Amino acid sequence: MTPVAYIDSHVHIYSSKYDEDRDAVIQAAVEQGVEKLYMPNIDIPSIDAMLEAELRYPGVCVPMMGLHPCDVSKDFEKDLYIMEDWISKRAFAAIGETGIDLYWDKTFFEQQKEALRIQIQWAKAKNWPIVLHCRESMQEVLEIIQEEQDGTLKGIFHCFSGTLEQAQKVVELGFLLGIGGVATFKNGGLQPILPAIGLEHLVLETDGPYLAPTPHRGKRNTPEYIPLIAQVVADILEKPLEEVASVTTKNSLNIFHPIS
Repeated sequence: MTPVAYIDSHVHIYSSKYDEDRDAVIQAAVEQGVEKLYMPNIDIPSIDAMLEAELRYPGVCVPMMGLHPCDVSKDFEKDLYIMEDWISKRAFAAIGETGIDLYWDKTFFEQQKEALRIQIQWAKAKNWPIVLHCRESMQEVLEIIQEEQDGTLKGIFHCFSGTLEQAQKVVELGFLLGIGGVATFKNGGLQPILPAIGLEHLVLETDGPYLAPTPHRGKRNTPEYIPLIAQVVADILEKPLEEVASVTTKNSLNIFHPIS
């Protein structure tokens, strides 16, 4: 029987939360069939740790480049200048994670929108996908993507938790839905949405170390839990686990920019 292969399309494996046992965590994920870990960047300090993970686990840990909306402040242009220099020097799998976050703090809402639009222009210029954070801001992000979509923009709405109408809009705009631990929550809201959207528009993610799936909710999330998420998606869609793994892996490989 062919081993089942998965991809974690969004995991902060460079986070200090893994400093004590990163090797063991990655080994456990690989043993579970998780072959690639796509790493969203969040700020300037995270770049070195992320690239160190890429260097240490070549072909497994794959970096993106972007400024997380929670790290946008009044002088965000300085951070974007440094990041733009990075993307001029080497390839990344995607621009991200970027977007809008209205959950924690709305102080820099206007700056978040401006930073998102700038990073969208990078994605267009490079023909790279963009990975979008949209906590409490799904409609705001959708509106910007709709305005900016010129037929070349593509990417992932990471940690999707919107309505069916919003999910259909994501698909209409040519984007994929990132499905993680929320799918396993009793009140996660994805059970009626996923069958209406279909497997061809989904990728799997953990967002580790955050948002661990049931039955590990509240603990540190790790990429070895991807098969748990895949099984829940398979149950919701009434499809074989192998099909969920195969299609979501193909979707990830097709959407991300190959860097090696």
